[in-house]
Amino acid sequence: MASPCCTSGFKHEGTPVGEIKDANGIATYFATPKKNKNPEHAILFISDVFGHFNNNKLLADEFANQGYLTVLPDLFNGNPVPAEAMDAGKFDLGSWIVNYQPDVIDPILTTMIKYLRETLGVKRIGAVGYCFGAKYVNRFLRKGKIDVGYYAHPSFFTIEDVSAIEGPLSIAAAEIDPVSPPELRHESEAALIKTGQHWQINLYSGVSHGFGVRGDLSNLQFKWAKEQAHAQAVAWFDHHL
Repeated sequence: MASPCCTSGFKHEGTPVGEIKDANGIATYFATPKKNKNPEHAILFISDVFGHFNNNKLLADEFANQGYLTVLPDLFNGNPVPAEAMDAGKFDLGSWIVNYQPDVIDPILTTMIKYLRETLGVKRIGAVGYCFGAKYVNRFLRKGKIDVGYYAHPSFFTIEDVSAIEGPLSIAAAEIDPVSPPELRHESEAALIKTGQHWQINLYSGVSHGFGVRGDLSNLQFKWAKEQAHAQAVAWFDHHL
């Protein structure tokens, strides 16, 4: 389900310290930990619709600061939803997103996983997904693909996606989220129980869809929730990767 909240939010201040490099033909932002240049564990960052947007790069840097090589591939071939859409408050997401369905996104992620494992020698891969990216954490949390998953305020996913996971999954959910309302979250819980995998859902009160990556950091509730959701992800990877 497309919703205006998928293209709304706030731009975060800061200068990313990683770099964009080619990874098997995919423009990819690399955030490399300072003390671990050749890590055996890495994080595949599956972004929201804004792609190589400053907020996403800064989050990738935060994971690198925790010791994880983090790669943020361009899923949209240089055509993400423009950051200006946040300011305008209007964007035809429905017309845009039809061009970025699994037949387009799946091969990119497959290539990235192969690159991490075969070119960089990564032995275990965690994946983070925000909004749009959450669906693909579900789809790729399979043996031989992604080992551990985490996502925040998911969108465009199905219960079938959740039911098919084959690894540990942690979810950061927003109390106010028309894209992932309580009834869908409860269905996800029921599906996760049936998978037999380790799972976690943390519900953050008083915040809305996008809080984990595009929240208003001048609002102390949103700032706290964003930081706690990130800490949730790091703790999950520290334990399961």
